[in-house]
Order: sequence, then structure tokens, then C-alpha cells
Amino acid sequence: MEYDGQSLQGHYLLKGLKENGDEAMPCDRINDKNKTVYYENFKPDVVFGIGFWGDAPELIKHPLTHKMTPVPWFNANGCVFNYHDTLNSLPLILATSNWVKATYIRDGIKPDNIHVAPIGYDPSIFYPRPSYDPEVKKMRNEIGVEDDELMILTAGGDVTSKGAQEMLKALGKVKDRLPKWRYICKVWPSKSALIHAGEEWKIIKEYGLEDNVDYVKDKFNPHKMSILLNACDIYAAPSRIEGFGMIQLEAQACGKPVISIDIGGPRDTIIPNETGFLAEVESEIRLDSEWVTKRMGFEKRHRIFFPEPKTFAYRANINQLADALIRLGTDKTLRLQMGKNAAQHAYDTFNYRITAKHISDLVKKYVLKEKQIANKPIDNPVQSFIKTRA
Repeated sequence: MEYDGQSLQGHYLLKGLKENGDEAMPCDRINDKNKTVYYENFKPDVVFGIGFWGDAPELIKHPLTHKMTPVPWFNANGCVFNYHDTLNSLPLILATSNWVKATYIRDGIKPDNIHVAPIGYDPSIFYPRPSYDPEVKKMRNEIGVEDDELMILTAGGDVTSKGAQEMLKALGKVKDRLPKWRYICKVWPSKSALIHAGEEWKIIKEYGLEDNVDYVKDKFNPHKMSILLNACDIYAAPSRIEGFGMIQLEAQACGKPVISIDIGGPRDTIIPNETGFLAEVESEIRLDSEWVTKRMGFEKRHRIFFPEPKTFAYRANINQLADALIRLGTDKTLRLQMGKNAAQHAYDTFNYRITAKHISDLVKKYVLKEKQIANKPIDNPVQSFIKTRA
């Protein structure tokens, strides 16, 4: 089974909190009955909720109704349309990156209660393996990559949102300057991936890349994804919009240099010229209006017009992507050194225990401390997220 990003985000937070000595329990955010039982019996100090602002009814309003303290851990989808009063009343909002934080502030959420909390990964699953590792060799064989081929990989629900079209154009520019190579696109089998594949194949045919590009459509669990990442030589994902970039982090953890874009989550997770290359933004998709729906908390579906156009997607600079491909593709020593830097950077900064401790510390500083200052009793203070190991 292949897990979605939000499931992994919650899984690693829970795992880290418990291993660090905090007491925590998981619950499906849409299961109101189970949440109510946990409120009554577990008596948590805070209730974490993972999603975006549109999930406020499940993540925020439900806990508030039961006199709980919600701490949403938000990503972003381009613009914050609703729930401003609710969000601004919270003592703490977690954002997966500085870009997500900036998006919420831009759209009217006060900055003093938003703090960046990156997502963690599991170093027992994602770590560098040698090229002769049996599972790595088997993976390359299964997806049709020969031992002497340079493997470039992009993975996502659909790879166009991860910048595959920009990578294809960059590959088209340098296809004859690279050693023997293959570009693998790992997609989630979905309608979106199918639609975008048609657009991608137009580019593939335009640049004559038919013999160099292959798609992998199977569902991978985390272990199998780690093998796929280890099988590649370069991970490439100049995402059009990325609130964090989990797979980019996992690729670094597996010792792979990453080619990405200098905006959004990648700016927080990749060290330019040390663990990867960040191409500048070449263009932006800016909208002067957008549709809102009942799912977003509005009475009916209608279009909202912005006083100023807002950016909803980015495109990376093709020439800079091409330059990064040449540098990494033709210099194995550089590739290996950057991969080594990447693995160390991931382990030192994004190990799930480290990210969970950061979140726990934020809760203690901005939620529990404020409760104590206000002389409000804290039910069962050894539970939830303030019990630490001696």
C-alpha cells in the first residue's frame, strides 16, 4: 500500500512524540465519535490536526466544541479563503514550511501564532544503500534501467505537479550531452496522472525522448519507495507548488542529490549547491479570482475576486534545470559528494524524533505555558504532549 503525505506526516509525529516520552494517541480526523471518546478518556492537553485551512471543521471546531485546544499542522493550497477569525483565535498554528507560513500571513492570518514545523522521516527506512545492494539492483532491473544507465527520477501522485514537464524540456536541451540515461516517472495510478500523462507525452515526442522515458504506476509502500529512491542517481522535482516536499527529503535521506525549485518547501529542505540545486522561478500562474465551495465553509459555490492577483503555481527556469542535469549527470564525484551531504543533512535535521521534539517544545512554549500564566487548570498534565523522560 502507498501512503499519502498527510498519513505519513501524522504517523511520524505520533512515533516521534511517543519515543521522546510524550503521551499521544492517534485518531482519524473525520471520526467524530472516536475523537469524542478520546477527549473524555485520554484528556489531551492539545489536539493535533493535519490538513489545510478548509479542514477547520474537523481539525479545529470539533475540538473547540468539546473544550479541547486544537493545534492544526497546516499545508497550503494557494490561498486562504475562510475561517480567519477561528484561525486567529488559536494560540498556535504549525506550518510545514516558511512558504506555507507566508501564504497564511499574506491572506490575513496573524503572524505571531504561526510557527514552522517541518515533517520528519524515518531513518530506519530511508537511508543510503550501495548500488550493489540486491534490492536496489532488482528494482533497477524491474523498471528497465540498465546498470550503466544514469537514472533520473521524479515521483508524485502525478508528476506534472512535481515539475516533470519542466524536467522533460530540460532533458530535451541536454539529451545528447548526458551519458546513457533514463528518466523514470513514478505516479500514483489516478485520473489526474492519466490526464497529465497526455500533456507529458506531447513534450516527450516533441523532443524525441521516447526511448529514454518510462512510467512506473504501481503503489509502493515506504520500504519499496526507499529502494526506488536508492535505485536512482538523481532525484528531480522542481514542483509547481510544494508546501513541504516529503519525497525530496526522503531522496536526500537515501543519499541522492535533488534538483528542485527555489520556492516553497524545497527552499527549507535543500541546501543549494551542497545537497542539491534549486532553479529560480521562471514564471508564475497568477489568478485574479477563484471558486469557493460549501466544503470550504461557504453557503454556496461562488467565485471570489482578489484585489490583487495571487500566485497558485510556479514554473522553474528550464535553462537552470538543464545546467543542474549536466553538472550532476557528467560528474559522478560531485553526485556522490552531494548525495553524502544530503543524507547527513536529512538525518541531522529531519529525523522524526527531532521534528517531533520541535513540535512538542512549541506546544509547551505557546500553549501550555500560556494556560499556566492565565491560571487555567490543565487536565491531567502528565498526559498528551508534556510528559518527558527523566
